[in-house]
Amino acid sequence: MTPAQQAAEQAARAAYGRLVARLAARSRDIAGAEDALAEAFAAALRHWPQRGVPASPEAWLLTVARNAQRNAGRHRRVREAAVPELELRQAELAAPGADWPDERLKLLFVCAHPAIDPGIRTPLMLQVVLGLDAARIASALLLAPAAMSQRLVRAKAKIRDAGLRFELPEREEMPGRLGAVVEAVYAAYGTGWEGAGPRGLAEEAMALGRLLVEALPGEPEAKGLLALMLHCEARRGARRDAEGRFVPLARQDPRRWSRDLMAEAERLLVEGARAGRFGRFLCEAAIQSVHAQRAATGRTDHAALRLLYDLLAEQAPSLGVLTARAAALLEAGDIRAAEAALAALPAERVAAYQPYWATRAALLRCQGRDAEEAAARQRAIGLTEDPAIRDFLRDG
Repeated sequence: MTPAQQAAEQAARAAYGRLVARLAARSRDIAGAEDALAEAFAAALRHWPQRGVPASPEAWLLTVARNAQRNAGRHRRVREAAVPELELRQAELAAPGADWPDERLKLLFVCAHPAIDPGIRTPLMLQVVLGLDAARIASALLLAPAAMSQRLVRAKAKIRDAGLRFELPEREEMPGRLGAVVEAVYAAYGTGWEGAGPRGLAEEAMALGRLLVEALPGEPEAKGLLALMLHCEARRGARRDAEGRFVPLARQDPRRWSRDLMAEAERLLVEGARAGRFGRFLCEAAIQSVHAQRAATGRTDHAALRLLYDLLAEQAPSLGVLTARAAALLEAGDIRAAEAALAALPAERVAAYQPYWATRAALLRCQGRDAEEAAARQRAIGLTEDPAIRDFLRDG
């Protein structure tokens, strides 16, 4: 890879969402902003090898993309007069929250607009703001790639055609949109955390989590989201041993966990709980807090985990949550309850879900059903992208 290609790739990873947000904030056309940015990256790959990488690649890309937007606008005979542009800039300056620290937050909340189908809001944020492609989004959300791509195209066309305003909702509207925003940020973090996306994606999700807490200090779910990510991040260094082999949570050395990150997570969890609204992300953060207590007590409180997983399953009965609950029951030694929890999951939904097969293999091993265990473990290996986890499963 040439230096120019490396610079373009780094700019795409570090600034894609930010650039789309800035371009779309002026044009109110997300698909058009993505097209213009694609033209800018293509131009960079043509010009940077001959002329050198500019001092600020992001600024260069933004300028070229804006020129592409203007050219496209002329071809469509849009914005031929100066007045609409001046009115748009004035509206942006006067919009509520115009002084927010990051344009990406505005775009996240636009993607959570009530006029957009609730089922597409999180995928739309993942693609437009966080730069994931449709195939990776579909994998993260357990959906078909082709269907996801079509839904995303339709959603962006609806935003353009309806002229949805790029502004923050009123304070009373915020809770109705925040749920989709925190789900998207956490899905992005999980993609980077699991290795299916670039490491920088997890870092960007952490940064957005901090911005949400800063912008919405009274929202407990924003604090729960950040506390959850901090607890996970605290254990990042312990997930691999000195030889790079995967280490599951139950076998990790708590001395390798970051005390500073765990302490910050605990403060956020306590602050969020004071609001008296114990939502999904506060509950998930509380589960991670129970695991973190092993650093101080040397043991895992399985009774507390079971209680919290039962509560979480009531609030958010997703495939991931229900599978994690079954794994927690198995870890606590309740084999019968774990078996019942896995059996209750629809076969068509778990067919390609790796955590289910890994948990089922562990259950079958506990039951001494060796042939079935081997088949389930092989199924889990085939669905695993991370080589270290594949090796861990293969070694049994």
